[in-house]
Amino acid sequence: MNEEIRAKEVRLVGPNGEQIGITPFREAMQMAIDANMDLVNVAPQAKPPVCRIMDYGKFRYEQQKKEKEARKNQKIVDLKEVWFRSNIEEHDYQVKFRNVVKFLSEGDKVKCSVRFRGREIAHANIGLKILERVAKEVGDICVVERVPKLEGRSMIMILAPKSH
Repeated sequence: MNEEIRAKEVRLVGPNGEQIGITPFREAMQMAIDANMDLVNVAPQAKPPVCRIMDYGKFRYEQQKKEKEARKNQKIVDLKEVWFRSNIEEHDYQVKFRNVVKFLSEGDKVKCSVRFRGREIAHANIGLKILERVAKEVGDICVVERVPKLEGRSMIMILAPKSH
């Protein structure tokens, strides 16, 4: 911007967005000074470079305000994890199931895992049935992002909330 621009001629855009045309750099700089504004190089790779007469401080302030507003409006999706056991009792299952529903309704992804200990791994089909039951019962509020898959001593499934 201003004196840092190293070009003999620039394509000039006025403070209101109107095209002024190709002018010598010194003349463009003088027009910016007369308007009490800055000469900002908006397209340095163009031939000749495109410069605009604007209030740079106000421009930066407006950009920061837009970025802050965008950050405020974005939703960060967390990945919550709920552990099940292969020999889980009905009441324990219901408690964990309610947590899955709560996390999904808050807009978070849920990683459902069945952890196997000792020789339980020989009956991985029991864990698969538990995860399929969870997926079936919450099928109306979520989509299965990753189907149940055995990884080491745990079987993992990822559920994502349906976008409204």
